This record gives sequence, C-alpha cells and structure tokens, in this order.
Amino acid sequence: MQHVSPVREPLVTGGKTYHDVTQDVCRQVEAAPNVRWMAALSVALLLLGVFFYSVYRTLWYGIGEWGLNKTVGWAWDITNFVWWVGIGHAGTLISAVLLLFRQKWRTSINRAAEAMTIFAVICAAMFPVLHMGRPWLAFWVFPLQNTFGSLWVNFNSPLLWDVFAISTYFSVSLVFWYTGLVPDFATIRDRAKGPIAKVAYSLLSFGWKGSAKHWSRYETVSLILAGVSTPLVLSVHTIVSMDFATSVVPGWHTTIFPPYFVAGAIFSGFAMVLTLMLITRVVFKLEDYITIEHIALMNKIMMITGSIVGVAYITEFFIAWYSGVEFEQYAFINRATGPYWWAYWSMMTCNVITPQLVWFRRVRYSIPLTFILSIIVNIGMWFERFVIIVTSLHRDYLPSSWAMFSPTIIDIGIYVGTIGLFFTLFLLFAKFFPVINMAEVKSVLKYTVDNGPTYTGHDAAHHAHQPATTHGVPASASVNYDKHD
Repeated sequence: MQHVSPVREPLVTGGKTYHDVTQDVCRQVEAAPNVRWMAALSVALLLLGVFFYSVYRTLWYGIGEWGLNKTVGWAWDITNFVWWVGIGHAGTLISAVLLLFRQKWRTSINRAAEAMTIFAVICAAMFPVLHMGRPWLAFWVFPLQNTFGSLWVNFNSPLLWDVFAISTYFSVSLVFWYTGLVPDFATIRDRAKGPIAKVAYSLLSFGWKGSAKHWSRYETVSLILAGVSTPLVLSVHTIVSMDFATSVVPGWHTTIFPPYFVAGAIFSGFAMVLTLMLITRVVFKLEDYITIEHIALMNKIMMITGSIVGVAYITEFFIAWYSGVEFEQYAFINRATGPYWWAYWSMMTCNVITPQLVWFRRVRYSIPLTFILSIIVNIGMWFERFVIIVTSLHRDYLPSSWAMFSPTIIDIGIYVGTIGLFFTLFLLFAKFFPVINMAEVKSVLKYTVDNGPTYTGHDAAHHAHQPATTHGVPASASVNYDKHD
C-alpha cells in the first residue's frame, strides 16, 4: 500500500515536455519580429528620441533648463534616480535570495527580472551624471590619481558610497545574468540556421557543450554569485537612503530610512516585474510558464513589502512627534497638509491602501486587476521619493527662502525618455535573448523516472491501470517520484 501526499500545482502547465520548452522559448528568438513587437519598439524609440533631445538641451544650455532653484537643489532628477534603483531591486531578490532559499517558482521569471535590474540601473545612472552639469568629468567621482593637483574624493560622503554600491551592484548583476544565459545561448547556437546567428550565439555561449563538468561549474558559480549578491539586496538601497539620512535636514535625518528604503525598493521592483511579466506572457504566448500561481506569489510579496512601507510611514510620524523637535514635526505636518499635500496623499493611497486589496483571493488571482495594481504601486513609489525629497527641502528654517518646485518640460522629457530607454533595452532583450531560463525551467518539470510516473490527484484514477511508460509523458503532470511495486 502506498500513501501519496497531495502536491502543489505544477509550476509549468499545459503538459509540456523538454522539447516543448525549447520550442516555445526559442521560437521568439528565431522568428521574425511580429507587428506587436515592432509597434512597441517604435513607441519606445520615440520616447528615447525625447530623451536624447532633453539631454542635448541640458548639456548645451546647462542645469538651468531644469526646474531647480536655490532652495530645492535636489528634486526631479534624484527622485527618478532613487525610483529606478528601487525598480532594479527585485531582480537580485528573485535571482539570488530565492535561489538560496530553493524557491523553484522563480525559474520562469528570474531571467527577465535580472535583465530588468540591469536596464533600471543604467537608467538610474543617467541622472547623477547629468546633474553634474559637466558629465565629461564624471570620472572624477572615482579615486583615481589626479595629475592636476591635490584633489581627492571625499570617502566620508554617502554620494561616493553610492558610486561604489551601484557600480558593484551593476557588475555582479550583469555577471549573474550573463552566466544564466550561457546554456541557453548554446541551445540557440545549435538550432541556428543562418551563418550570422550561428557565429553570434557561438561567441555568446563561450563554447558551452553541456558536459557534466560544465554543469557542475555553472551551478557552483551560480551559488557563489547568489551568495555575493544577497548582501547587495540590503546594502544598495541602504546606502542610497544614507544620501538623505546622514544629513541634518528635518524629514531626512532618521534611522528608519535604510530598512524603509529596502522594503520600498523590493515593493516597487516586484510591481515592475509584474507589469513586464503580464505583458510578456501575452505577447510571447508564455501563459504555461508564467502561470497564475507565479502572479499570486508575486502579489503576496508585494503586499507584504507594501505593508512594511505603510508601517514605516506611520513610524515616521510617531518619531517626529516623540522627538519633541518642532522643526521635525513641522516637516511631516507640511507633507500631509502643505502645498504638496496632493503628492503625499497620492503616495498613501497607492502604496498603503491599494496593496491591501491583495488580501482578497479574487484580486490576487485576477490578471487585469494585478496589472492595474502594479502600475498604481509604481506611481505611488515615485510619489514617495518626490515627497521625501521635495517637501523636506522647499521649506527650511528661514521662511524668506521658502520656494516651490515645478518641473520643466526638460525635466519631464528626461524622465519619460529613460522609460523609453528602459523599454527599448527590454524589448531588444526579449527578442534576441531567451526571455525564460530554459535550463532551469526544465529542472522543475515533473517528468518521468525509471519505472514511469505515479500520478496523483485527479490523474490517479485515469492512469491507475495503465502500464508505466517513459514516452510522451506530460512533463507538467502531477507525479510522485517514489517507485511502486
């Protein structure tokens, strides 16, 4: 007698075999671009053109093209910088932390999330470089020998810590992402028919042969990189938060910023992953790989991190009251009731109230509602950064210097342009690189063993009297791997 325990829903649906996985993922790379992809790329390139024009105006006429003033010296640019860095956080969390915790559901979404991380960090890096006013001197932020005098970077400045943290984050994420691509590049190389494609993917695959030694080294390197990347999930946005927390500006000078920023980054990152995955699964017909269960699990993480962010908002007000410092108290009262009240309450609505809808199963498993929710969360997280930066600066200790900030068309153009840059890079990635990790998805298929599968659940009765076989078994069938007499 054999006891069969209930199993979870399969991570890949549709009765896929190993061959089906290869076909479904490679089809997007090998086929000619479809109309939907071309239309999306056209819109992204149009926005990218807006970005180049806005950058040209900034470089030619100077930072005066932006809406900054003597009181609000940081505003739209740093808001967008922190927003993009936050979006890039989910990729490392999915690829590194969930790998170490052996969460198999990550396999269908980790490739696109890692790519999203790299592209988001590229977009984020644009803003500090442009804000320098003389970006051709950007290399001065690195501790290089200076032959023009005794100039040296200030190692006590969080802005320099940002340079090291984000460059390290980008480098490790890039290596991690590319390492995962190598086996899949080899698969495409072996299927390639055109000479250009064959040479290109041969170079990209680094001579991968799929031998036991190659797989052993691949898994070892993946674990090492996951271990190196995990601290980065916490450190990068912690250091970004110190740009503000180490100052003495009321509203910024608080120790809650590091964990608060990390939770917010994961929150906004998962929202963007959901936005991209919901579009990708429809455009590339990958519904069997990015299933409703994946969406529900990501919704749960988004709800948890959103709740943490909500607690942080409340804690900020409590600490301001408890401190007894009238300037700190005024900074938070001004956020909620001052001239930028609309931004504050938009932030609270989008980041605190809306994610609580995910408690309802109907919302959690609804694709249209999840898509709308993911957009709302990213809008709310942009408002959060705007509220923290602008409302803390525009009214300081001297009322005569109080000022309002309004973005110019160039401010808006650079921001919208980085969205175009992001989607241009992501669309090119999705077309020419495998958007799903074929090797890892195959590892989670519930396939047959020596004496064939033992079916469970609703499949058990149907297959009870059929002989065990290894041919044509649905790879995503619900099976028990224990042999039976």
